[in-house]
Amino acid sequence: MSTGTDPLAPLAQLPGVPDAVAEVRKAVDRLYGHRVMRRRAAEVTSESALRGARASAALAGSDWPLEEVRRRSDFGADPETRTVGAALRIAAEAGQLLSIWRHSPLQVLARLHLLAVGDADPVAGRPRQAGEGVEDLFPLELKPAEGVAAEVAPAAVPTTPTGPVPALSAAPGPEEVAARLDQLSRLLVSRAEGQGVGTPALVVSSVVHGELLALRPFGSYNGLIARAAARIVLIAEGLDPKSICPAEVGLMELGTEAYRRALAGYLAGTPEGLAAWIGHCGRALRLGVRESTAVCEAMQRGMV
Repeated sequence: MSTGTDPLAPLAQLPGVPDAVAEVRKAVDRLYGHRVMRRRAAEVTSESALRGARASAALAGSDWPLEEVRRRSDFGADPETRTVGAALRIAAEAGQLLSIWRHSPLQVLARLHLLAVGDADPVAGRPRQAGEGVEDLFPLELKPAEGVAAEVAPAAVPTTPTGPVPALSAAPGPEEVAARLDQLSRLLVSRAEGQGVGTPALVVSSVVHGELLALRPFGSYNGLIARAAARIVLIAEGLDPKSICPAEVGLMELGTEAYRRALAGYLAGTPEGLAAWIGHCGRALRLGVRESTAVCEAMQRGMV
């Protein structure tokens, strides 16, 4: 998968991926052009972070109503509550880690894990070691949101395969995790230094998201961390610089079955599987754009 200086370049040319990239770009540009963004962009960013955190927590097993997440201040009572708190802490700080991400993505990943588990945990920020277990990525089955399953994607955009849901492969051992994380980090740093800048942000974000879900480098909260890292990439790559497009909401609305199927395609490593994964991430991002567009419309009507 190496072309010139950017090994991700071939992924951008897989069947349907250019169309997925174009659809995402069009949707994001439309949101950034909304009238509310001229005056209240910071508020949209804050609301996007909250809704994204709520959705990411739901995907990690804690499906709370948005208003319950908004009003709560104590998040330490039980595992479900701690997951919501972890998602909120990650969302609050992720956007502030951009400068560190550009030269040390692994340091950011460690920081995200520390935020999730708390600095009192002896394994905070440390990748799992031999013999240590890893939490299930999908502890809760979320059905697609009403109307989303019937949404028709553009014909040329790759879709997630149907049929029996494939079992996800086991998380690799610590040595393989360390090697692949190092490779991923080198790739991201080289992009920050100006190499491989032609590969679209959606493709880069999808690879980071998929690779972290595949590796599950920590014993816990790997889904929260992977989705936060994907969002950081979208900021760093300039597609969503204000972080107003909560793809986590789209992933939740598409449901965990579609998420698992798409991830299985990434893990398989086939051209069709990789294209389907990128297409799934693109659809989730467009649904996140739809969510923030609704927030902007509510603000414009004086409802928020």
